Amino acid sequence: MSSSTAPTITAWAAVSPFGIGRKVFRDGLLADAPAAPGEPAGPDAGAFTVPGFDAREVLGKKGTRSMDRVTALAAATVGELLRTTPGLADEAGPHPRRAIVLGTTTGSAQSMMDFTRSSLTEARPYLVDPARFPNTVMNCAAGACAIRYQLKGPNATIGGGRAAGLHALNYARRLHRTGRAGSVLCGGAEEYTAARAWLQHHARPDGDERAVLGEGCAMVFIEPAGAGGDERPGLAEVLAVEFGVHDDQAGPAEVLAGCVRRALEAADAAPDQVWAVAPGGAAGPLGEGERAGLAQALGGAAPRRVTCAPLIGDTSAAAASFQLVSLLALAESDPAAAGRLALVTAVDPGGTVGCAVLRMLGTGPAA
Repeated sequence: MSSSTAPTITAWAAVSPFGIGRKVFRDGLLADAPAAPGEPAGPDAGAFTVPGFDAREVLGKKGTRSMDRVTALAAATVGELLRTTPGLADEAGPHPRRAIVLGTTTGSAQSMMDFTRSSLTEARPYLVDPARFPNTVMNCAAGACAIRYQLKGPNATIGGGRAAGLHALNYARRLHRTGRAGSVLCGGAEEYTAARAWLQHHARPDGDERAVLGEGCAMVFIEPAGAGGDERPGLAEVLAVEFGVHDDQAGPAEVLAGCVRRALEAADAAPDQVWAVAPGGAAGPLGEGERAGLAQALGGAAPRRVTCAPLIGDTSAAAASFQLVSLLALAESDPAAAGRLALVTAVDPGGTVGCAVLRMLGTGPAA
């Protein structure tokens, strides 16, 4: 896709283990020091959680009584994005052409387990709290955000594990390409709970290296090129997104290398044009395969490596979105980024491999 027609990222926001907001995330990333550890749950010895995050304190009492953590994290991030983005903060009324696309793994595993348990243990005749039923479906967070902020355009939730943010980005491109949305809020969200900790513990193969789990949400605001005007000059153009599947016949290195080559070809670019790469940085064999695949695809090129997982933990469904906003954050302070390409990659244990190519524009807000 040529840069003149590519959808453009004009703003971003993050709620992360560094805290709430773009500035604290960027400062933490540039400091290259891990966020303060949170309270671990289940079998975990450590965890990265959003410090002091409470839905009612951040979002107010209205509509938060039965809100679960992943929904609150997503709603807080969307609110932060709309509140701090020039030209959006003062808007009122519904937005019929504004869409939201949210990446997830399963939604809230904790909500699903708690609701199921209450159906077996609570007193008759009601057994369960019906107000908490919406939390058990994976599209709860996106739906709640749309209602809260009057986003009347398409509303989509995409399950994809560590690649969920890339799936959401690709879906946002399709909405633009087909004219179904004027602007799209796009990202991924993940909560840290005892249920997730135990699920990750039991899903991990014997001997596999244990990564510290994290949580949070990262969102970008995507518009047609030039739609933001002088108020929202572009931060990056989305040039290409590619996916593949690794299995017993084709390992993650081989599949990722193919994805990166196809994405660069679609962007009409060469490896030596890549300014920075943001890999998922998974622990164990998946991470090794990701590094090997990048080495195969990029050859002798040596772009800057940006890895946020050691700083905020394994954020699963939010991982690729955090990788994306990490590139945007660093580009704001690196003049060498302007006009060059950046690459986001993801490898998920379920078999999905993906990558995205962006052209960094070197403009936009610094706070």
